Amino acid sequence: MAKKFYITTAIDYVNAKPHIGHAYEKILADAIARWHRLIGENVFFLTGTDENAQKNEQAAKEANIPVKQFVDKNAQYFIELTKKLNISNDDFIRTTEKRHVDFAQKLFKKIYDKDDIYKGKYEGLYCIGCESFKTERDLVNGKCPEHNIEPKKISEDAYFFKLSKYQKQVLKLLENGLIIPESRANEIISRVKEEGLKDLCVSRTNLTWGIDSPIDKSFKIYVWVDALSNYISALGKKEKTLWPADIHTIGKGINWFHSVIWPAILLSAGYEVPKKIWVHGYLTANGQKISKSLGNVIDPIAIADKYSADSLRYFLLRKIPFSQDGDFSEIALVESHNHELADKLGNLISRVSTLAEKYGLKKSSSKHLDATHLARKVKEHLDNLELDKALAEIFAFIDKCNEYVQEKKPWETKDKSVLYEVANAIKDAAILLSPFIPETSEKIAKVFNFDINIKNLNKPIKISKITKSPILFQKIDQDAPQAIKEKANKPSSIEGIMTAIDFKDWEKIDLRVGKIEKIEDIEGADKLYKLTVNIGKESKTVCAGLKKYYSKDQLKNKTCILFVNLKPKPMKGTISEGMILAATSEDESKVILIQPEKDIEIGSKIR
Repeated sequence: MAKKFYITTAIDYVNAKPHIGHAYEKILADAIARWHRLIGENVFFLTGTDENAQKNEQAAKEANIPVKQFVDKNAQYFIELTKKLNISNDDFIRTTEKRHVDFAQKLFKKIYDKDDIYKGKYEGLYCIGCESFKTERDLVNGKCPEHNIEPKKISEDAYFFKLSKYQKQVLKLLENGLIIPESRANEIISRVKEEGLKDLCVSRTNLTWGIDSPIDKSFKIYVWVDALSNYISALGKKEKTLWPADIHTIGKGINWFHSVIWPAILLSAGYEVPKKIWVHGYLTANGQKISKSLGNVIDPIAIADKYSADSLRYFLLRKIPFSQDGDFSEIALVESHNHELADKLGNLISRVSTLAEKYGLKKSSSKHLDATHLARKVKEHLDNLELDKALAEIFAFIDKCNEYVQEKKPWETKDKSVLYEVANAIKDAAILLSPFIPETSEKIAKVFNFDINIKNLNKPIKISKITKSPILFQKIDQDAPQAIKEKANKPSSIEGIMTAIDFKDWEKIDLRVGKIEKIEDIEGADKLYKLTVNIGKESKTVCAGLKKYYSKDQLKNKTCILFVNLKPKPMKGTISEGMILAATSEDESKVILIQPEKDIEIGSKIR
């Protein structure tokens, strides 16, 4: 039987729509889940929503919506997020489901029957944002540092869990490597040693929303006891084969609950503890903490719609260092999309598939691009949860492939064996990339006729007819007005540009009537012409992907519309000083230059 691998994310509060931090955690866990599936393990990947929290009830009241209706509606946003980001979760647990409610009560009763829960009185501070009890030491200037609010002083009858009873066992687990990375483990170990473990209040009274305590119906189960139990409640009959979890993926703000409270609960109830708790950092936005009050909450669904799920996945996995805080910037995402995904990976696939379609492939025993070492390094990094380093290794290999193609110049030599070798290297890279950017990897596999399977690493591809790949990552113009960027998936389409531009944006755009006076080939470019375009008082050099659609004679002296106020950009060793507007058919089989009326003067501005 295949080895089992069970990985979870934290479950998310549904008091608001998902933000970029929720997306980050799911993408992290998904990449690891996909890797373990790729290497043949029996993977179970769980995510879900925490719906019994006080903050959900509070948000529903503010929205003037019944609580159940409110959480049902918001839970759907998180389900949509998993689909939009191509998250491969095997189950999605909602803590209002009967299967969860029943298990949470069963777990609570087990602990009570163990004589580890007793009745007392709680007096102290409670942060609704964290749904947790606080000490003065936890606060900064009298406020919860996580939510920047003053905790409420409460005094009520309560039930307590004998957390202190499990201090030695929990500390031993922590010192034996329960938490990854070591820096996060050291934080918790120091706190346990300095403060010790105090018994935990595990009930709330005077609440109408939440799970009833099985031992006293006048109380609700404390939400963190309820929420943590989701990792087992979702398993049902699979509990015996899947528990304990191999990895809990969580943010640093809930490390204490998962690495101290959860193991103690499990020890009391007679369950095994999880094998690893993987603690990641937080995301900021352009250097600022993400918060509603600052107005910088980022919608990951909108970002994925705008650029693509794989572009967002790649950025978050490649640019955020292992288990550290990281900054999200849309500008930085566009740069990684353009320079790494489009220029490196996309260009390699386009170039090689085009040449393979034209010349075909011929078997070769050459080992210039052997991926054996690469596969070993990727496995090593992913075993250590170093996703950014694994991606760096793969893209270093892609750089090597591009350099090899440039060195061998198969467009000149028509060397089919070179194309065969590079096609095999592309196969290996795509297989190893599949946990990170799965949709793109599948597209590459379709072009080069192989299956995404670890057994196909370093296994020769079948000689077959290759068809030119569609564009994997359309370049996004970083210097164009924002309205045009939003239509960047079809940058050559005049319809796309026109529908994107608000009238107030016209003053930002300089469109001129031009005349194409000179057409030249660009060495190593199978799609681009180098055009000299006269716009009246001066001429502009423009690189345009028109080779497939127009001959040089067809373009000579042709009028066009030129977007001239773009920042000059190097392309294939040529500085391009503008962009010619063209209409593209829906299937991209036709491209037609947009032409003004014949009697319009060259250099005239389009208004």
